[in-house]
Amino acid sequence: MQFRLFSFALIVLNCMEYSNCQAPSYRWRRNKRASYGAYPICKGCSVCSRDNGCVNCQPKLFLFLRRERMRQYGECLHDCPAGYYGMRSPEINMCSRCRIDNCESCFSKDFCTKCKSGFYLHKGRCFDKCPEGFAPLEDTMECGEGCEVGQWSEWGACTRRNKTCGYKWGLETRTRHIVKKPPKDTIPCPTIAESRMCKMAMRHCRRGKEGNEEKRRRIREKKHLVIISVIGSPYRPES
Repeated sequence: MQFRLFSFALIVLNCMEYSNCQAPSYRWRRNKRASYGAYPICKGCSVCSRDNGCVNCQPKLFLFLRRERMRQYGECLHDCPAGYYGMRSPEINMCSRCRIDNCESCFSKDFCTKCKSGFYLHKGRCFDKCPEGFAPLEDTMECGEGCEVGQWSEWGACTRRNKTCGYKWGLETRTRHIVKKPPKDTIPCPTIAESRMCKMAMRHCRRGKEGNEEKRRRIREKKHLVIISVIGSPYRPES
């Protein structure tokens, strides 16, 4: 409705340029001649204004409203420019702006077909980094199907040197499996194992076979350090 009012207003302004408005059929013929003659901006128009350009286009052409500073004028194009897509309707074909961030060309207002430089296309959207499970394809600047992995397992026991006691801090690990390998060897898989620091539930081991072995190991380490200390100390003759 707003566009119809806008078109009507332009037609009225066009008529005001002359003392008398011509008959509709004559006015249409004059504008048709203008579309190929005096005003190059009116090429392809069915209705055109010298000041505002095309108001309506011939069939199969798209009306594009170009802005230059404070001025806006219409053009009739076979294809919409970058950043716009063609929207057809029984009344008029319009070039509408893509509403997707970082999109250069789009099929509709919410489906991009080509992203701006530095962004990857994935399911009609543009990303600076591909979502998890997909890998960037530099040759096409798209997110290709990547390595598919399963869910993380529960965190394992807190251990250190394969023991669950005898230390204050240890590491716990969780894993996940590769469900589907990528189609290309160049596409890396995400990490399938990760560890984090944890505090052991039992700092001191219980006495028993394991405790005695741990105690003997520490004694051997202390003896080894003592031997190294004695061998490595400089010789000092008695005075």
